Amino acid sequence: MPPRNPEADQLQARLDRLEALHKVSRRVHSTLDLRESLQIILDEAVRLMRASSGSVCLINPTTGFLEIEAARGLPENARDVRLRVGEGITGTVARSGRSIRIGDVSRERRYVRLGESIRSELAVPLRVADEVRGVINVDSDRVDAFTADDERLLEDLAAIAAPAIRNTWLYESARQRASLLESLVRVGQLINSTLSVDDALSVIIREARTLTRAKMCSLMMVDSSGEWLELRAHDGAGPEYVGKPRLSLAESLVGIVVRRQKPLQVENVQISGRYQNVGIARREGLLSLLSVPLLFGGKATGCLNVYTGEPHLFSDEEVRTLSAYAELSALALEKARLYDRIVSVEEELRQSERLSALGLLAAEIAHEIRNPLTVMKMLHHSLELNYPEGDPRRTDVRIMGEKMDHLNRIVDRVLDFARGAEPHLEEVDVNALLDDLTLLTRVKLREAGVELARRLDPKLPRLLADATQLEQAFLNLTLNAVEAMPDGGRLSIRTRALPIGRRRRVTHVLIRFRDTGVGMTREQSDRAFSSLLQTSKPRGNGLGMAIVARVIEIHQGNVRLRSRPGSGTSISIILPVLK
Repeated sequence: MPPRNPEADQLQARLDRLEALHKVSRRVHSTLDLRESLQIILDEAVRLMRASSGSVCLINPTTGFLEIEAARGLPENARDVRLRVGEGITGTVARSGRSIRIGDVSRERRYVRLGESIRSELAVPLRVADEVRGVINVDSDRVDAFTADDERLLEDLAAIAAPAIRNTWLYESARQRASLLESLVRVGQLINSTLSVDDALSVIIREARTLTRAKMCSLMMVDSSGEWLELRAHDGAGPEYVGKPRLSLAESLVGIVVRRQKPLQVENVQISGRYQNVGIARREGLLSLLSVPLLFGGKATGCLNVYTGEPHLFSDEEVRTLSAYAELSALALEKARLYDRIVSVEEELRQSERLSALGLLAAEIAHEIRNPLTVMKMLHHSLELNYPEGDPRRTDVRIMGEKMDHLNRIVDRVLDFARGAEPHLEEVDVNALLDDLTLLTRVKLREAGVELARRLDPKLPRLLADATQLEQAFLNLTLNAVEAMPDGGRLSIRTRALPIGRRRRVTHVLIRFRDTGVGMTREQSDRAFSSLLQTSKPRGNGLGMAIVARVIEIHQGNVRLRSRPGSGTSISIILPVLK
């Protein structure tokens, strides 16, 4: 048997070491999963050094503790162990940044025992971007199991692990960012599709919790007094949190968020001296808090609060994302509030229309009653029914005359009431009225599938008119057009000045409504404006078009209608300009 050559053995060992490092490097860089990368490195370290067990610990950026991310050969409960930086052999390496090799752990007072059979340990720092971010440990059930060569090899493995860990962190960060942005876009589309405030609040709070994977989310808004924050929506909250008193804007922790209009995070609300509901947080398991303001138009209207059930340090990316989400939510809430106001204003206009219709209807009824009543009075007097005293018919004739006088007084009062519908004339911008009309009816038009096309003359002169009555007339024409297009269609509104004569002097303006609806027959067209008491529509009370005609008549204008069945309807209004 040839004698052994120590130099050849050293060279072979070096080659084996390089081959092992190359193998590990190749395997580690084949995955972007952090725990898989760490497990590959640890498995090779335990194999190459003939160790009985090992672990890779990383420093949790939120808690600052060293936590086991990969393990081999250790008891199951070992993963629950958390060490402070500076505690035990592992913590000492993390603090100093220097490797430690212990031949007999029973003589080392710093050692934190994880397994009964462990006799020796080797621990090296794990550096990422020149900063110690963890520790690689290998253990053995033999005393003095590790050599200086083992220490260098484990340091080389740690050097290989560093860029792999950094790459997986960068990948995970990019993946989370992409996921957050996708969620933000999806949530933005979702909350902006809602209309009412209650629906918007429900969607905002539900999607915020999904977006942040939080234990609980709440949304608070400043009340009308500007002094209190009221809980308006929540998801995941327990009964105690829901039932807690409202918070003072000036004195509460989240009130700071609203007043300063800046995000605020608290690592642990259960021990925070500034948090007002510590007991509730403990009983409901709320730990870390991120609160961001709801900003709209440079003003904070409330705050969005996100709670986790475990210690968590919110990253800058998470803060920015939730802040952007909160701004989007504030915009959606403002839109929903405007929609509710539009619905309210539309209902007020409808009510005003009914009152105006009542006045006009009363006037027509009064006129219709007065004519036959006048004839009845004339005939009553012409009959000269003078019965002698004591004749019962004398009393009947007297009562008949008194009741006719009573009816006449009633007619007078009705006409006095109807005169309240006379216009209150002032300078009016017709284009501005039509802009307001578009805002009022845009939701109804969209729901009905009606496309609105407008051509408004920017140089349209002003009118002397009653803005409310004109707006009612325009609203009636718009709603009639929608009813005439049950399957959707197109409504065109146009305004233009009407110059006449050689000097082309503008004396009137034209406002035209044209739809692509079902149209009207000649008989329906003839009766469209005829009376408040007649209607050609199967539904409705027939007041809409009659009100339009009456309003235009009061304003000394005229209205023209053109329509054919299946070809839509065009209604043109001509009004005199302000002189």
